[in-house]
This record gives sequence, C-alpha cells and structure tokens, in this order.
Amino acid sequence: MRVLVLGSGLLGVTSAWYLSQLGHEVTVIDRQASPAAETSHANGGQISVCHAEPWANPSAPLKVLKWLAKEDAPLLFRLQADPRQWAWGLQFLRECTPARARHNIGQLVRLGTYSRTMLQQLRRDTGIQYDQRMQGILHFYTSQKEFDGALKPARQMRELGCERHVISPDAAVTIEPALAAIRPQLAGATYTAEDESGDAHKFTLELARLCEARGVRFLMSHHITRLVPAGDSITHVEATDPSGRYVQLSADSYVLAAGSFSPALAAPLGLRLPIYPAKGYSLTAPVIDPSRAYEVSLTDDEYKLVFSRYTTQDSNGTTEDRLRIAGTAELGGYERQLNETRCQGLLRRTQELFPGAADLSRGQFWSGLRPSTPSNVPLIGRSRVSNLFLNTGHGTLGWTHSCGSGKALADIVSGHLPEVDFAFLGAGPGTPARRQSPAVNTVKTPV
Repeated sequence: MRVLVLGSGLLGVTSAWYLSQLGHEVTVIDRQASPAAETSHANGGQISVCHAEPWANPSAPLKVLKWLAKEDAPLLFRLQADPRQWAWGLQFLRECTPARARHNIGQLVRLGTYSRTMLQQLRRDTGIQYDQRMQGILHFYTSQKEFDGALKPARQMRELGCERHVISPDAAVTIEPALAAIRPQLAGATYTAEDESGDAHKFTLELARLCEARGVRFLMSHHITRLVPAGDSITHVEATDPSGRYVQLSADSYVLAAGSFSPALAAPLGLRLPIYPAKGYSLTAPVIDPSRAYEVSLTDDEYKLVFSRYTTQDSNGTTEDRLRIAGTAELGGYERQLNETRCQGLLRRTQELFPGAADLSRGQFWSGLRPSTPSNVPLIGRSRVSNLFLNTGHGTLGWTHSCGSGKALADIVSGHLPEVDFAFLGAGPGTPARRQSPAVNTVKTPV
C-alpha cells in the first residue's frame, strides 16, 4: 500500500518507520527543511510513563484562575477572541472531574508503557543512539500541598503497573545528590526507575535516516496546501515544492501527523479535531561543573518543569554535556515568539536549584507548539474520511508516546488490531472497534 505521512516530527517519523516495517511504500512530507524542526526539536527529553498526570485534573481550575494574571505562570491562558480556544477551554474544564482524570491517567499510562516497550525494542533492533539515559525519573515537590495531592495519582499509577514509589526527601537526595542544595525545601518525591530520558530531536533524525535506508522517501520544504476529498475519501494532496511550484501527491492512505496544524488541514474535510497549541519553552545550557549538575531526569512539580541531561561523545572522543530545562504551557494561539519573562523564569529556577552547574549565560532558549487535546489523550486511528488516519494531539507526551503511537497506527492502517488497550479511533477494516474517550468523540468519527 502507498502511504503518505503528513508531518516529519516524532509522530510522523515513527509512523513512517513502523509502516515501512509492515511492507508499505511510505512517503513523508513536511514544510520544514529537516525532520523534527518544530515541536520535536528541543523538548524536555523525558520518557515519563509513570509521571503522566494530565493538566486537566481536579486541582487545575483553581490554579488556572490564580495564574491568569501571572506572566510566568506554569499554565497560562492568554484569552483570545478565538472560538476554538474557548471551546477547547470548556472541554478542558469538563476533563477536570475526578472520574475523567482517573480515566485519562489510565489511557496515558497504558499507551506510555506500551510505547516505552516499543522504544526499547527499537533500540535493541537498530542500536539507535540519542543521548539516552536509563536512570529513571525523580519527581520532587517543594510544596507540601502539591506533594499530598500527588499521592492519589501515584497510587493509581501503581495499580496500573507503574513502579512509582513515594520516597522521603532524604531518599530523593540519595538518588540525586544534586538536590542536596534544596534539601530543606523538599516536601517529598516520587521515583520511577523504569522511566528514561533522551534527546528527541537526535532520535528523530537518526530514525529518519534509518527510514530512508529502508526506502522511505522524505519530501522536505514542501508546504501542504490542501487535502482534496472525493466522496468519503481523499484523492490527493496539493502542495508546493521548495521552488514554489505546485505538486500533487496521491496515495492509498494518508496519515495526519502535523501536530498543532492538524486541525487546519482536517477542517475542510469536515473533521473538527479538539487540538489547540500549548506553547512550551526550553533552555539548553552547557555543563561547567559536573558535580553540581543532576544525572537523573527530574520533574519540578511546583513549577511544572522537567530537567534532563545529555552527554554526547563525538568521533574524536570529545564529550559535550548539556542540561535541558523545559516546561510551562501558554495557550494563546500559534505565535512562537519567546517571552522574556518566561525565559527568565527558567533561568531563575535553574539557578535556584543547581547553582553553578551550567553556564546559563550561554543558554539557548526555544519555544514549540504542543498539539494538546483537553484530556491530554491523543487522537490515534482512522477518521471518518475512509483513507485518512490520525496520529496527533499528544500534547506534553509526544516523546513518551511516539513509538507506541507509531506502531499502533501502522497496525490500524494495515488492518491489524493494535496490541495495546487504548481508546483508538476506528480500527482497520475487519478488526474489532475500540471504545472511545470523550476527547475522541468530539471528532465525530465512528468506530
């Protein structure tokens, strides 16, 4: 089967990889000059299966109200005259009930556990390297209230098979000695030894190279202008090539993995995808004192920041050590301009936690638009356009869910039942349907 994948980020490239493994003739198209140039470029680096509480939870509405006037708030709604933003916000509030949050955690953990297994298998099969670390993730709390509120989700994740252990501040410092400087501020922590971290950008570029070796074709610097329907299917995609010339691309099936821009491409087909961009920020800085820099990937719950460390060795044996600090979410449309106040917030918190660890004067800032559903549960599977499949809406967990989503999507396109119990959109021809979550129902796609 000929398959055209729209988007060359993590989700597009993993989809292409698994589709090619199943024998399909795959082409990937993207407006950028190279894969992983947008949201997958400089994210937080965590494979955080067991630290996957959705933003929409019972404590969120009051926090959002408190943060409305704070320019450096972890979650900031920049209210716009945009009906899509308001509709998304109302759906977000509906997902904040205890029952919905519990359901969504189950979805995210099951998909995340499967995805981590697929990533580990891919690593064994190919030897792919991406500055990966298998030292777990330590989620620390400097607020007693936040720590107390984390105990119930942690218990639920253990019930779902995650070994997420609640530990004392002293135990947290033992696992990550770089936290010793803030030991008096620690209220507690949770730790999952099975979780991982790594450079998502490097991974995507390496996997794209492996895809090309398998015959996958990449059409970069191609701007998609329209998906052209006929009846209940797509006949072709219209685009412009790097020189601005019109091109027409046809396939048997199409995979929409265009992140935050997926709704705009789907809307003319009558599909209303509940995805809105949540702008995230990151800071990458070189390590100058390894003894002060963390080794274990960390999550700072109060500030909604994640911390990863990348160590790369080049062919000459020269080692480069970098710290990546990322997080926050800003819902205010599609602009990516860096906000100085939010950038300074990343610098300030990093200096408070790990003084002298990195040369922050040489830090590089970045922003990306996370394609977020109100529930944090992504849209994966067949749309009601018969040959259009979705792999989008992964929000803050695109790296965590990428391999599992790509493998499941490839199975669905091929008419196979995915191996993971998840609320997919309609399964492939002749395969049983999966039940849907409310986030999926808003697409109005029948199973």
